[in-house]
Amino acid sequence: MRLTRLARDAMAPRDGLAMDLMAAIGSDDFADRLIGAVEPALPANHCTVFALRNNGRVQVVSTASVIGDAAADTAQAYARMGFDRQDSNMAWLAARKAARQTQYWLGHQFAEEVANEQYRRVCYGENGIRERLSLLVLYPDGYRVAISFYRNHSQADFAEADLAWLRGVSRLIAAAVRHHVQQCHRSSGAGGTAALPEQRMAQLPRREREMLAHILDGCTTREAAERMGVAQTTALTYRYRAFAHLDVRNQRELLSKLHLQAGG
Repeated sequence: MRLTRLARDAMAPRDGLAMDLMAAIGSDDFADRLIGAVEPALPANHCTVFALRNNGRVQVVSTASVIGDAAADTAQAYARMGFDRQDSNMAWLAARKAARQTQYWLGHQFAEEVANEQYRRVCYGENGIRERLSLLVLYPDGYRVAISFYRNHSQADFAEADLAWLRGVSRLIAAAVRHHVQQCHRSSGAGGTAALPEQRMAQLPRREREMLAHILDGCTTREAAERMGVAQTTALTYRYRAFAHLDVRNQRELLSKLHLQAGG
């Protein structure tokens, strides 16, 4: 028997992308890994993965920025200020009926095309984002996903070649996102809208667990920030991420689920 070792750099480009996407599934930094996976062909400064559930609720699946926590901070403001109602991606997805077969669409827009001034300023202007290229996916079960890549003024505009490349790997990326969501759902032990978060809290990153501990201890965000020795905006980011990981929108929902667990 002859054995020949296959070097990674000898593989087809899409093989390397597939391997990177498979490795990202189930990870806490999915969007960050997604940026890295597409970077050779589609460089981007930020990445967001938003989903629209059957009940119309927007789910922040994952966010990432090349530098700092800009994407996470912006996603927090996006959810808090209801910008999903101004987001052309989410508005379009919400208006579509469930597809008989999975559908894949590309969306491309420049910052100046965003009509709402506040949304444009917070989600684009303050981060220096010039444009967004999105892969929009509609599933037969009603689940919809928007996978977006953003470029700021330091990079060239998305070209037709970029759109063609994303079009060619759209099913691969969409499959990775869907499997990531499903795996996270299973590993969380979530059995529906009444799923209980206590077991999931133990799996959170350390800073998010600390933030939740202070919240459950009755601290405000400002008080928690002082205890943790971080800025209040940083504490808000930890709070937002923890709530997103636990699939709760606010402190009341968190306490309600914990109360249900204690009583049931």
